[in-house]
Amino acid sequence: MLKHSLLIALFAGVSYAGAQTKFQPQDTEFYEPVPRVVNTKANAAPSDAIVLFDGKNLTEWVSDKDGSSQPQWTINDNVLTVKPGSGGIHTKKDFQDFQLHIEWKSPETIKGEGQGRGNSGIFLQGKYELQVLDNDNNKTYTNGQAGSIYKQSPPLVESRKPESGWHTYDVIYTAPRFNKDGQLIKRGLVTVLHNGVLVQNNTEIQGTTEYIGLPKMQAHGAGPIGLQDHGDLVSFRNIWIREL
Repeated sequence: MLKHSLLIALFAGVSYAGAQTKFQPQDTEFYEPVPRVVNTKANAAPSDAIVLFDGKNLTEWVSDKDGSSQPQWTINDNVLTVKPGSGGIHTKKDFQDFQLHIEWKSPETIKGEGQGRGNSGIFLQGKYELQVLDNDNNKTYTNGQAGSIYKQSPPLVESRKPESGWHTYDVIYTAPRFNKDGQLIKRGLVTVLHNGVLVQNNTEIQGTTEYIGLPKMQAHGAGPIGLQDHGDLVSFRNIWIREL
């Protein structure tokens, strides 16, 4: 039986090798579809990106409090800073699958510890939180530190604050899919680079972000990008998104 199997494998290999010799280089070359051109330059969003915040205004955002009013967060020197107590903000536009770039910075004066230290969050589709937190010498639960999908997936590593103080998140997000009856057919996936370091690698999203209890899986379509007011003076800049 073993001899017979070996013979089959041998003949299959010969057949495959023979077929390979009949190919010409051009037989496996593709010229269509042609990828569209995206122009890039240093310290600027790609040419096909939607700029969500360029340091000038908040025309792309609304307040979480009523979903329509102008956010009360402050803008100074091209930097957007949380105004504690004013509530979170989210984009006017909803998104499905996307590439997101965002830079953030902890308060100049660090106060508190654990989750009360430089806390904010980036909500993907308004439901799934990528945590923002001052991690440096700050003990907290690992699935609540910077780079975590909050209360779900800890980061693969802890990326420390750069000398400039500005952190960078680059996010590749694929939204969950639901059938017409609202049943989940494919979980959402997220990959995150924190300061250029991989901290979430095609991580499955378990459901909505819940402070108490387990994540909930709720059927939904496209949703906004949200920034959290957690009472700390966290700052943001250079926010752009590419729809995928």
